[in-house]
Amino acid sequence: MRTKLSQFNFELPEGLVAQDPADRRDESRLMVVDRSTGKIEHKIFKDVLDYFNEDDCMIFNNTKVFPARMYGKKEKTGASIEVFLLRELNRDAKLWDVLVDPARKIRVGNKLYFTDDDGNDLLTAEVVDNTTSRGRTIRFLLDDEEEGYFEKSLNILGQTPLPKYLNRENKPSDKERYQTVYAKETGAVAAPTAGLHFSEELMKRMELKGINFAELTLHIGLGTFRSIDVEDLSKHKMDAEFFNINDETAAIVNAAMDRKSKICAVGTTSMRSIESAVSATQQLKAASGWTNKFIFPPFDFHIANCMITNFHLPKSSLLIMASAFGGIDLIREAYEVAIKEKYRFFSYGDAMLII
Repeated sequence: MRTKLSQFNFELPEGLVAQDPADRRDESRLMVVDRSTGKIEHKIFKDVLDYFNEDDCMIFNNTKVFPARMYGKKEKTGASIEVFLLRELNRDAKLWDVLVDPARKIRVGNKLYFTDDDGNDLLTAEVVDNTTSRGRTIRFLLDDEEEGYFEKSLNILGQTPLPKYLNRENKPSDKERYQTVYAKETGAVAAPTAGLHFSEELMKRMELKGINFAELTLHIGLGTFRSIDVEDLSKHKMDAEFFNINDETAAIVNAAMDRKSKICAVGTTSMRSIESAVSATQQLKAASGWTNKFIFPPFDFHIANCMITNFHLPKSSLLIMASAFGGIDLIREAYEVAIKEKYRFFSYGDAMLII
């Protein structure tokens, strides 16, 4: 029997969409869902420590969000254009895939100028290709730049790429809060939101308890959040995202597998990465490249035996993966409970631990 998109639809009261993060990272709410008993518990996120023991393993996505949303002026008309940097295509040529808004005004050959708050021109770009109705490829025009000039300019011009459903202006605090405390590898245009709940203090307490940390990188693009428009999920194609799993991470995870310890994927992006790198012996292998793996029920998970995730959009690939891991009926029940108990949803919302 084919799995259908309509199985993952639900009505979400608008007031449950979190507009801001919890006051403290590790004090958001935590729903614990036990797959073996069907039991649902209500905790605070820092209580996650109680569910893991010495030699258990946490897999973190250490991608770092960069300030991907910029505003430029179109040559001649001076029209304001939003440019959302999606992916660097060629570092030397400064070629980027971007989304532009309003798209109807931007054609191949147009130039865009980006200025700071004082009116100084910092960057100029030329549109070199149309990729989709909103998508363009642009080239930043830089002559003999000083080392790091482009990155410095991006940090001045760019804004934290908060999701559009947060109907508010960026706040200074978003730069730090829309980033995990363990973010290292720059390249994401969206945060791995399950990781936003971990504070440095909680990480230290986990370390003292003897829990092992394994890091990987998956640079999250907008494809993770793109709407699914086919009823038959076997026909959905995910956008490819770059991931990297090194030898050290594979060794840490495989040692935990050999011990039959708990292995927790922190976030759907961590889960997608490890399921994109399963060896012939059903263990984790070091790998680097692009993955477009779409996980939907039924799915045989190979590496992790628990997962931390947020509460997601109806009919989203993220909810569908959580349902593949936790079971469609149990996760549906958990979401009904979450709505009744007024859990906060989406990027700045509360968390779920599926064990």
